[in-house]
Amino acid sequence: MNRDELWADLENWGRDPVLSELDALMWRTDRHPEGAWSGVVILMLDRVPDWERLRAAHEWFVEIVPRFAQRVVDPVIPVGTPMWEDDPSFDLDFHLRRVSLPAPGTHRQLLELAQTIGLTPLDRSRPPWEGYLVEGLEGDRAAYVVHAHHVFMDGLALARLHERVLNVGREHQPDKPVPVRAPERHGPLGVTAQQLGRQIAGTPKALFQGGRALTNAALHLRSTADYVSSLARVAGPPPKNPSKILRGGPRRMWRFGTMECEFQHLRRAAKAAGGTLNDAYVSALLGGLRRYCAAKGEDLQDVPISMPVAMRAAADATGGNDFAAAYFLVPSGVEDPKERIRAMHERVDHVRSEPALGFLGAITPILNRTPSAVAAAILGSVGGAVLTTSSWPGITEDRYIAGARFDRMFVFAPLPGTVLTSAMCTHCGVCCIAMNADGEVFDDLDLLWSSMQEGLDEILALG
Repeated sequence: MNRDELWADLENWGRDPVLSELDALMWRTDRHPEGAWSGVVILMLDRVPDWERLRAAHEWFVEIVPRFAQRVVDPVIPVGTPMWEDDPSFDLDFHLRRVSLPAPGTHRQLLELAQTIGLTPLDRSRPPWEGYLVEGLEGDRAAYVVHAHHVFMDGLALARLHERVLNVGREHQPDKPVPVRAPERHGPLGVTAQQLGRQIAGTPKALFQGGRALTNAALHLRSTADYVSSLARVAGPPPKNPSKILRGGPRRMWRFGTMECEFQHLRRAAKAAGGTLNDAYVSALLGGLRRYCAAKGEDLQDVPISMPVAMRAAADATGGNDFAAAYFLVPSGVEDPKERIRAMHERVDHVRSEPALGFLGAITPILNRTPSAVAAAILGSVGGAVLTTSSWPGITEDRYIAGARFDRMFVFAPLPGTVLTSAMCTHCGVCCIAMNADGEVFDDLDLLWSSMQEGLDEILALG
């Protein structure tokens, strides 16, 4: 796909003003920081970008992707999901900021700054994002740190967005398109009226589809029985956590760590063990947790994980979110790394084949019509996983930001009922692994980060 086609494809990015049921649920149940649905993204840059070019690039960006100049407006009564509208007082200088690290400007200092940014609640009356150019890194490098609500997009959509809007070279590109569009204004009463109209207009279709679904179920009793059996497994109580060490508290202490490795090396290790790249990645994390717990005197057994399963193809990732949450036990009790990868592969395959995997999506509209505190409490009761992981393919070719090359991307997710979250994206042949740990659970962070690195090294050695 050439640059013109990439830019043309942006016309589909975030054009629906109505939040999906999943996005609405994340927005309504956000309780920062213990129940946050916002995350932090760090883009590592090879040099300090030109500030005026960076600011001008943001001005262009919010024109071509207006979602980032929009705020979320809730209906007065819960007749439907919230909607996006243009922020009438949008001020780029509020969202784009410039800071500098004190000497010596280490990677750890950058992560500590990013932790602080992530633990500061976003202003929900404005477009829910903030961007920070961070200067003063060792080697005359810089970073761009973004704190944004998950309602904008998932990691896959973020990678596709970078692919489309960032430059292919260091020089300024004067031929970028500038769209013309009408502003969107709704207000709480307007959102209420529009959503109420949608509900009324959609009732006959919903009844017809419901009747057809019941008919199909009656004609396929065996399939229905399989679904009911699957539902009992998927919607039942989450697996119990056997660990005494890996038990969470209020989750108000985010602590960031990173690892990286060559994509080809991790893929070879996965192949050698008969698993996928994701199997090898998660198995590395489990090996790290085994080492940490062993140093604390505990023989870690299989623990529960929360893993989002993408429900759309990469080409359809144009903003918003579309995933199902799977809860299951992972083989953290398996010491041998090769056997751990094989066991992980079998368990993930089993979970993906569950007919009722999308159950949460089916009840999301119901949760969205309850008070937000009730919905948040219900979601909280579903939690209890030790680990949450996600992975996706990132960009494959160099991109530039105001003259600086974009070298790495680390995505730090919140702690939604877990003690450790980790996200891995591939970036130009490198696996970038970001970890957010509950500082109230992991009281020895140096031990944790060294244990996780040893867990990754152990997996890489298989290749």
